[in-house]
Amino acid sequence: MLWPQNAWLELSSQSPGPKPMSQYKVMVDDNFHYMEEDERWEYGTFATAAAALAACRKVVDDSLIAEYRPGITATQLYDRYTSFGDEPFIIAPPGAAEDVSFSARDYARSRVEALCAAKSAAGSGDAS
Repeated sequence: MLWPQNAWLELSSQSPGPKPMSQYKVMVDDNFHYMEEDERWEYGTFATAAAALAACRKVVDDSLIAEYRPGITATQLYDRYTSFGDEPFIIAPPGAAEDVSFSARDYARSRVEALCAAKSAAGSGDAS
């Protein structure tokens, strides 16, 4: 008996066992290279939207900490972030039911005041 040309494809797509799990991909744009997609990089893939959102928050927090300078204001820190920081976003798997919208800039804006206050308070106890 001759098998049709696409028989192997049909059999391989019906193989038993677990199907690969769709994953949420976190990608990062570099604000210093705004709108340059070739500067985009993959931070990682995550099984859940919550894990991907946590990863995005970590990327932004790390960027804010990297851009912090002693005596900087929250406005200055935000400006540095939007000029030089990493801006993550999530690519949801096809058919994802969970909302994965994340605004790195909104999150950064919500963090700069607390970060500057915490860093300033931590630095105020330094001996000169």
